[in-house]
Amino acid sequence: MASIPSQGKYKHLRACLLCSIVQQPTDFKKNGCPNCEEIMQMKGSTDRISVCTTTYFDGIIAVIDPESSWVARWQRTSKYVRGMYAVRVKGRVPEDVEVELENRGIKYRPRDQTDQD
Repeated sequence: MASIPSQGKYKHLRACLLCSIVQQPTDFKKNGCPNCEEIMQMKGSTDRISVCTTTYFDGIIAVIDPESSWVARWQRTSKYVRGMYAVRVKGRVPEDVEVELENRGIKYRPRDQTDQD
């Protein structure tokens, strides 16, 4: 579960390029991504955090009950943990992550809302 950052730390927040969860870089380093760590492998790696997350995102949604939230369904985060999610994230996951997703039969959809359903 993600925590709400203190007021002075907002400018350091980063959003995961795959699931759009918003956390402090230190949280990504300590715990990795709570939704997609198996693929993103950010835990303990500052370099991996810098390529798998971004500071360029718009809006934040607090998701408390992902399974019953219509906003979580709209954002495609209803299967993820409770937490704060970016509405739109600028950037793409690294090529190795795209290849891994493809190998698993998962279609990658960038979170910048350019690939609408």
